[in-house]
Amino acid sequence: MKLIKLNSGNTMPVIGLGTWRAQPQEVENAVAVALEAGYRHIDTAFNYNNEESIGNALQKWFTSGKGKREDLFITTKLPNFGNRPKDVSRFLKMSLEKLKLSYVDLYLIHMPFSFHCNETNLTPLVNEDGSFSLDTNNDLLGTWKVLEQQVKDGLTKDIGLSNFNCEQIQRVYNNAEIKPAVVQVELHAYLQQKELRETCKKLNIAITAYSPLGSPGANNHFNAKYNYSLDDFPDILGHPTVKELAEKYQKTPGQILLRHLVQQDIIVIPKSGNPERIKTNIDIFNFDLSEEDIRKLDALDKDEEGRIFDFLFFKGVENHPEYPFKKSI
Repeated sequence: MKLIKLNSGNTMPVIGLGTWRAQPQEVENAVAVALEAGYRHIDTAFNYNNEESIGNALQKWFTSGKGKREDLFITTKLPNFGNRPKDVSRFLKMSLEKLKLSYVDLYLIHMPFSFHCNETNLTPLVNEDGSFSLDTNNDLLGTWKVLEQQVKDGLTKDIGLSNFNCEQIQRVYNNAEIKPAVVQVELHAYLQQKELRETCKKLNIAITAYSPLGSPGANNHFNAKYNYSLDDFPDILGHPTVKELAEKYQKTPGQILLRHLVQQDIIVIPKSGNPERIKTNIDIFNFDLSEEDIRKLDALDKDEEGRIFDFLFFKGVENHPEYPFKKSI
């Protein structure tokens, strides 16, 4: 497994198992399959409501004698309804309890914008008109300072950001004692985030790509949960160039898309509950794309037009001062 060296000196496996939208039993099975297939990096979040199932799978793996805690890299995230200095420790400790771990390897601020918390069920508070209750007084820099304390307390080895734009990343970096080690963002052939990648390269921050295959099931989720859908949902796996390269290299379209990113030192966390696809997604280290073929895939970039996750399914979120994607509106 290829490792990426972080600015802290720690290392992070370049491919991990994504778990967004994975139901409890599905994710427990998926983690078990992934660990058997050689994955050592699992990505989750408080918001995903599956940390407990992941913890169960990890404990089974540990007790089987197949591996130790230090063999794994576990990422989780501070929820958007706990995005305040006073709530950081509380939510991280809840995540650790669910995961049955004493520390995580990476703790991310999941989103730069904040909602008030519905304390009854620990979800975002929703107003009577269906809009989300915005906490516009959230203090990103204050929240980051408390994340730094979690590193000092040994509850996480590294800290980072997710879904932040370039200005927000730079602002946190400039005010940080412990610099962000990783930025996790939507990144795939249609949204290649070139400006953000340049910013992170300059600041020596590693990048994790979520939805590296274009998140084929996301639109159904948006529709079912938020009654929101994208009119022109992309089919990156079915793009003629991707299919052409899959035939050329005798690989699946998914393997071509993952290799395109990994070959550029971008960490990827494809999500799957399908055992065969989980195994296929990690089988990308026995071939290299030519420079010409990398350029062909680079040419698929649609910049902001390729973004799937603009978070507008959170009704009213564009009114939050820290909403990161102003171009989407």
